Amino acid sequence: MTLAILIAISLMWLPVALLFLGYGEAKGTGAICAFVGICVVLGAFINVIQGDAFTAGLLFAHGLLYCTVAYALLAGLESMHSVGNVSLTVAIVSFIYMMMYYHVKGSNYFTLACAGYTVLTLEVWLNAYGKLSGKILAWSLIIWVPIGLYIPAFLLLAGKPLPF
Repeated sequence: MTLAILIAISLMWLPVALLFLGYGEAKGTGAICAFVGICVVLGAFINVIQGDAFTAGLLFAHGLLYCTVAYALLAGLESMHSVGNVSLTVAIVSFIYMMMYYHVKGSNYFTLACAGYTVLTLEVWLNAYGKLSGKILAWSLIIWVPIGLYIPAFLLLAGKPLPF
């Protein structure tokens, strides 16, 4: 379930990145953010039911952030500070997961992925407060789609090991 969710998340990250680069519009991008956010939150519930509360926690944090981004884009919020505040909290959660993947789970690749998620959510926070260019955030999202989403999802779906 989680691997399919990683692919779904890419359906949000790329359109948001393109929006920040001047391609697309807020309401359409907000719609995909809402759909992905709902899928991620539902996937987190399914992970809990299947006994994987560990992964569910990370999915809940990110899924709720995606729903917050969706609301901001759909409602046309003038201030993105509320999105930034949620994103800062998700950055903290992602950092904790990074440490847990390294020290508890022993997964170097997911340690790297969570490090990337931490940086991305810190960038969202900084962007929401006007401290980071939307173009930098956009390129970070574009670069991180294959590294943090496609590589783990498609390799593991194909039954292949992670690179490290």
